[in-house]
Amino acid sequence: MTATSASTMRCTAKSLVVGGLTPLSTTDYPNHLSAVVFCQGCPWRCGYCHNPHLLPAEWSGQIAWNDVLSFLDRRRGLLDAVVFSGGEPLAQKGLVEAVHAARNMGFNIGLHTGGAYPQRFAEVLPLVDWVGFDIKARFAEYPRITTVRGSGERALASAMLLLGSGVDHEFRTTVHPRQHDPLALERLAKDLGELGIRNYALQEFRADGCTETTLVKNLPVSFLTGSWCASIAPKFASFTVRRA
Repeated sequence: MTATSASTMRCTAKSLVVGGLTPLSTTDYPNHLSAVVFCQGCPWRCGYCHNPHLLPAEWSGQIAWNDVLSFLDRRRGLLDAVVFSGGEPLAQKGLVEAVHAARNMGFNIGLHTGGAYPQRFAEVLPLVDWVGFDIKARFAEYPRITTVRGSGERALASAMLLLGSGVDHEFRTTVHPRQHDPLALERLAKDLGELGIRNYALQEFRADGCTETTLVKNLPVSFLTGSWCASIAPKFASFTVRRA
């Protein structure tokens, strides 16, 4: 690392709050070996969240962004990409500069987001190579999941930005059998297909990390049967189901 790049990175490092780091992942960015940077903070409070420690803006387990950059510098040529996840990466003003720093080190950039901040999403979209976009429910029903009014409008605005950007992406919905039902998901799939979404995945809820006991105890059997999923699949060019 040159003196100039190190100085630039130290400046950038001050503005990104990191809640965790996965040194190697084969699943967070399709067909890429990636490091995953978990950004601290999220404005939404989804009960089934499996990273609840990342919801507050700060917590005791934070990792210095300078240390993350030093790690990435040692992994040049070994990793393909850096994925910014969360929490909600868009919640942090320093995200754009952090993405610039990782890109300047030669990495492809992945982003996991729910689209909570459309304006910041518009800023960072030209800098990323792939986006995993979380769809919580039908947009009018978002507050039932996020507990935040107006969250569906923000998610829809960000989804439209992504669809118009040309950036490679996947839309996906985590399915909890108490917070989603087959009819609601059928309607959601219809909405998404009509928006022009072509790549969609359903992810079965995993109890690991979830602290909402009412959503973990006596969990109903998943309704994502083979026949039910087969009825959804034709709405999309690419459709995937990820089992718990």
